[in-house]
Amino acid sequence: MSDKSSINEQEITAMLADEKRREAAFSAIIKQYSEPLYWHIRRMVLSHDDANDLLQNTFLKAWSNIDKFRGESQISTWLYRIAVNETLTFLGKNKGETVSLDTPEGEIANRLESDTYFCGDRADALFNEAISRLPHKQRLVFTMKYFQEMKYEDMSQILDTSVGALKASYHLAVKKIEKFLEEQD
Repeated sequence: MSDKSSINEQEITAMLADEKRREAAFSAIIKQYSEPLYWHIRRMVLSHDDANDLLQNTFLKAWSNIDKFRGESQISTWLYRIAVNETLTFLGKNKGETVSLDTPEGEIANRLESDTYFCGDRADALFNEAISRLPHKQRLVFTMKYFQEMKYEDMSQILDTSVGALKASYHLAVKKIEKFLEEQD
């Protein structure tokens, strides 16, 4: 996704195709993408434990399907697509545990602040609460654009959605976040 990637896509793709070097290549992939994928997932599910589980599931699914990776897309695009699918599946299965607009005020902030991995102030907690109240698709687009500074073209490949639809989702998400934050003043 980013130009500052520390792994060479072509070299890693070639290593993945060679069974003798596949494990080393996959280790390099895990080292490179664990942290950004974790935070991408975490912003969607809020819980460290859930994000960690989904990250592990992402890498397990990637490893079990490594033979299907042909290098037609970037490794990062492929991994993010797997992570997005795993996260959306998780959110769909756990609808009762996800945040809705009917959640009592403060409950989301309390969940965030009680998480031992959350280290933010009140403004950060409110910002995260505003993000968590977004519909899944808008939350996903917002986190990819805002936190990861991902290009719309890259998001389009990952989410299989048009650039125009992604821009609209991002714009709506920003407006909803702004409105929520204004209401908290």
